[in-house]
Amino acid sequence: MPSIMAASRSNPLLNSLPRFLTWRSLGFRTICSGRLGFAPSDPDPEPPVSTAGTKFLETFREEFEIGSRLITFETGKIARFANGSVVLGMEETKVLSTVTSSKGDSVRDFLPLTVDYQEKQFAQGVIPSTYLRREGAPKERELLCGRLIDRPIRPLFPAGFYHEVQVMASVLSSDGRRDPDVMAANATSAALMLSDIPWGGPIGVIRVGRICGQFVVNPTMDELSLSDLNLVYACTKDKTLMIDVQAGGISEKDLEAGLRLAHPEAVKYLEPQIRLAAKAGKHKKDYKLSLVSDRTLEKVRNLTEAKIEAVFTDPSYGKFERGEALDNIAQEVKRTLEEECDTESVTVLSKVVDRVRKGVVRNRILAEGFRVDGRHLDEVRPLYCEAGYLPNLHGSSLFSRGDTQVLCTVTLGAPRDAQRLDSLVGPPTKRFMLHYSFPPFSINEVGKRVGLNRREVGHGTLAEKALLAVLPPEDDFPYTVRINSEVMASDGSTSMATVCGGSMAMMDAGIPLQEHVAGVSVGLVSEVDPSTGEIKDYRIVTDILGLEDHLGDMDFKIAGTRKGVTAVQLDIKPAGIPLDIICECLEPALKGRLQILARMDQEISAPRTQDHRNSPRLATLKFSNDALRRLIGPLGVLKRKIEEDTGARMSVSDETLTILAKNQTVLERVQEKIDFIIGREIEVGGIYKGIISSIKEYGAFVEFNGGQQGLLHVSELSHEPVSKISDVISVGQQLSLMCIGQDVRGNIKLSLKATLPQLKSKKNNVTEEPVPVIKEAPKVWTSVGNLPNEQEEQKITDAELMLSRSTVKPSTSSNPGFLIRSAAECDEEDKTVSLNQGSKSNSKTLRATKRDRKQKTKVPESDDSDASIYSSGHSSHTVDHLNDEDAKVVSPLSAKSLRLGMKIAAKVYQIRALGLVLDLGNGVRGMYRFETNGKRDFEIGDELLVKCTSFSSKGLPVMSLVDDQ
Repeated sequence: MPSIMAASRSNPLLNSLPRFLTWRSLGFRTICSGRLGFAPSDPDPEPPVSTAGTKFLETFREEFEIGSRLITFETGKIARFANGSVVLGMEETKVLSTVTSSKGDSVRDFLPLTVDYQEKQFAQGVIPSTYLRREGAPKERELLCGRLIDRPIRPLFPAGFYHEVQVMASVLSSDGRRDPDVMAANATSAALMLSDIPWGGPIGVIRVGRICGQFVVNPTMDELSLSDLNLVYACTKDKTLMIDVQAGGISEKDLEAGLRLAHPEAVKYLEPQIRLAAKAGKHKKDYKLSLVSDRTLEKVRNLTEAKIEAVFTDPSYGKFERGEALDNIAQEVKRTLEEECDTESVTVLSKVVDRVRKGVVRNRILAEGFRVDGRHLDEVRPLYCEAGYLPNLHGSSLFSRGDTQVLCTVTLGAPRDAQRLDSLVGPPTKRFMLHYSFPPFSINEVGKRVGLNRREVGHGTLAEKALLAVLPPEDDFPYTVRINSEVMASDGSTSMATVCGGSMAMMDAGIPLQEHVAGVSVGLVSEVDPSTGEIKDYRIVTDILGLEDHLGDMDFKIAGTRKGVTAVQLDIKPAGIPLDIICECLEPALKGRLQILARMDQEISAPRTQDHRNSPRLATLKFSNDALRRLIGPLGVLKRKIEEDTGARMSVSDETLTILAKNQTVLERVQEKIDFIIGREIEVGGIYKGIISSIKEYGAFVEFNGGQQGLLHVSELSHEPVSKISDVISVGQQLSLMCIGQDVRGNIKLSLKATLPQLKSKKNNVTEEPVPVIKEAPKVWTSVGNLPNEQEEQKITDAELMLSRSTVKPSTSSNPGFLIRSAAECDEEDKTVSLNQGSKSNSKTLRATKRDRKQKTKVPESDDSDASIYSSGHSSHTVDHLNDEDAKVVSPLSAKSLRLGMKIAAKVYQIRALGLVLDLGNGVRGMYRFETNGKRDFEIGDELLVKCTSFSSKGLPVMSLVDDQ
C-alpha cells in the first residue's frame, strides 16, 4: 500500500474516509502503471508496523575564539569507530581528522607514521573534471598539507614507540575563505589527545600574515593575497616544533617579531584540547616500546667508541670513505658479539652503533667547537658557481657547496602553459613552478624512480617559495617559468643549493630579477639535563652536512636576499626547542647567506640578453580579437596547422598573442605565416609576401597581408622591359613585393623591381647603386618635398649615421611621395641639363664672375666619369686638390637636381661620433659615415669631394668620399 500511504501523507483528508469508500472495500488494488487491478476476495491482513527506537549520539564540543574567529572542536557524532576523531570548524569550513594504530607488537626500529590529507571536490559542491569524475592520486597540495601535519606531531611520540600510526584528514566543507591545512593540523592534535596512543601533546598551529606592517592572526585567503608574510607556526606550551614561512623579503627583526606573536596565539589551542580529552578521551594504552638495555649500550660503546672517534677526528675522510670505515667497525663488533653468542646485542647493533656515533660527533662539537670535516661552527663550505652550463637552453646553472651539487635549468613558456590547480582554496593556476628531483645515484645507491615523492615535493616547494619573491609581476613578465633542479650529488641541504642554482639559472635565462636569492641550512647540537629535560648547553652550526643533519637536533633552512628573508622551514628531532634559540639562529644564517650571495654575484650579477640566434625565443604581439579569431580558424584549425608546420607554440588571450619558438628562424617563419593570415598595417616601403591571384594584360592582382588585394603593374615587374607578363610570373606564385603607394582609385600599388638590384646604365658609366632592402626596415626613396632647406634645418643624429650604410627606416608620412628614376629617365634628364647649360653659358659666366668677388670655388670636370660636379657655393677658400684650370662653375645645387651617383664639392658642417654632417650648398645637408680603418681627422670647414649613394628616411642624402682624394 505504498501509494495510499503516500497519498495519506500528502492529503490528510484521506485518513478520515469511511471504510466502505476506500479502494480496498470495493475490491480494487492500487493504481499501478495506469491500470486498476482487482484485489483478492480475502486479502491477507497487513502486518503491524513496528516503530524503530531513536539512537542518541553523545557529542562533545569545545568552543573558543582566536584572532576574532570562533573555532569549535567536536567529537562523538561521526567516525565513532576510529581510535580518535575530531571535527574542527571555523565559520563554514569543517575538517575531520582521525587517528588509528596497529594492535600487534612492533618488529621495526623506526616509527611508521603515515599522514594522509585529502580535499575532495564535494567539499565545495563541485563534481571532479577528470574522466572518471572522481578524485585520483594525491595532488601536490595534499602532499604538502600532509607534511605540514606530520612535521610537528612526529617528535612528540615516545622513544621506542614503533607501532604503525595512520592519520587521515579530510575536508568536509569549505567556504573558500579559509585554508584548511592549519585546521587539519589542530584537529589531528585533538584526535591524538582523544586516542589511547601515547603522545606528548597537545600542540597548537597558527597562521600569521602581515598587511601594511600590521600582523594578522588567522588571515583569510583574501587577506593572504595582500600579505607579504605567510607564517605557519606550531608549538607546545613552551617550545617550538615547526616553522614554515613564505615572505616577500621580510627582515630578520620583523620575522622574529612575527614568531614571538605567533607563539602565544598558538598556545590558545591547547586548553580546549585538554578539556575535550578530559570529557571524551580514552585511557592511554601501554604499548610495547623497543628500547635498548643499558648493558647492551655500554658493551657496544666500549667496543666501538674509540674507533669511531678516530674516524671522525680525521678530516681527510670523505663522505663515502667515512661511511665505509664505520661499516667496517660495525662488522668487527658484530663478529665479536656472534662469537660471544650475544643475540640481543646483535639484533640492536646498528641502532646502538648509531647512538655511539651520535654521541661522539655531538661531544666534539660541544667541547671543541670543531665539526666532522674540520670546519669552524660558522664556516660555509667551498662554493662553485657556473651560469650558462647548458647554452642551448633558456637558462641553466651548476651550483656546488662542498660535495653537494645541483644542476638547475629554466624553461620559459607561454601563459597557457601555466599549471592548473584544482584545490579548494587559492588561485586556479600557477605560472611559476620548481620541480626538484633526487635521483638515487646522487648518494650512490640503487633505487627505483616512482611518482610524486613527499620529500621531493616538499623540497621543491620550499625553493619555489624562496624564488617566487623576486619573480617580476605578471604584468611586466607574463611568461610561465619552470625550473628543474636535478641533484647531482648530495651531502646536506640540497634544497638550499636549489635556491642558489635556480636564482642563477633565472638570470641566465634573462628573467629580470632585481637581485639574487640564496639559502643556507643552520643546525643545532645541544646537551639536555636528563632530570629536567631542559637544554644546558648548545652550539649553532652553519651549513650543515648530511651527517650533521642526521645526528643534530634541527634543520633550520633560511633563504632570502640581502634585504630580507623569503622562505623558512624548520624541522626538529627533540620534543621542542625554545623560541629564543630559534631566533638566535637568524643572525648566523644571514652571515652565511651573504657569503654565498657574494660568490653568486661574481658569476652572474644581472639578467643576460638572449642575443644568439639559436636560443629559444618568446614574442608577445597585440592584435584585435577579430584578427585573433581569423588566426585561430574554425575549431583552431589554422592555429594548429601553424604549430605543426613550424614546431612553435602559440597562446591566445585577450588581444594578445604569445609565440614560443625554438630559435629566431622559427619565430620569423611563424610571424610570416601570421602576417599572411592576419596581415599588418600597410606602410609605403614595406615588404610583403603575396600570392598571384590573377593575371591581366596590364599587370597582376596579388593577395597579400591577410587577404588584401594589390595591383602589380607590368611596369613594376622588372627593370628591363617585359613583353609578356606570363613569362615573368604565374598564378599561385609567391613573391616578396614592396608597397609603393596607392593610385587615384585607392588601389594598393605593389612593385617587384623595387626589391630587385638595379642594373648599370649602358649610356654612361654612372652606376646606380642598388638599395638594400630588409623586411623590418626597407630602404625607401623620399620625395623632393621632404628634403631639408634653408628655412627648415633637419637634425642628423648619430643613429642615422650608423644606419646610413645599411638600413633606412620607411617613411611614416600618410601620403609619401617618391622620386624614382630609371636609367633611361636619368639619361634623358642629363641631355636636358646639358642643353640648358649650353644655351645659357654666357649669362652663367657673368653671374659666376660676380659671385667670385665674394667667394671662389673651382670644381674640375672629372675625366673618368660623365657625372656632373656641382659647386657647393661656399666661401672663397678653394679646394686644394682641384685643378684651377679645369674648374667648371655650374648652376647652384638644389634638392631637385640631386640624384644618385652625383659628385659634389661639400663642406664639413658638423663632426659627430659616427660620421660627418656635410653642407652641400643652398641649405642642403648630407651625411657621411666614417669608414672602417678610414680617415677620421676632419675639421669643420674642410672641403671634400663626395658622391651621393642613397637617401635616409628623412630625405637626407647619404654621401661617400670619392676615391681620388
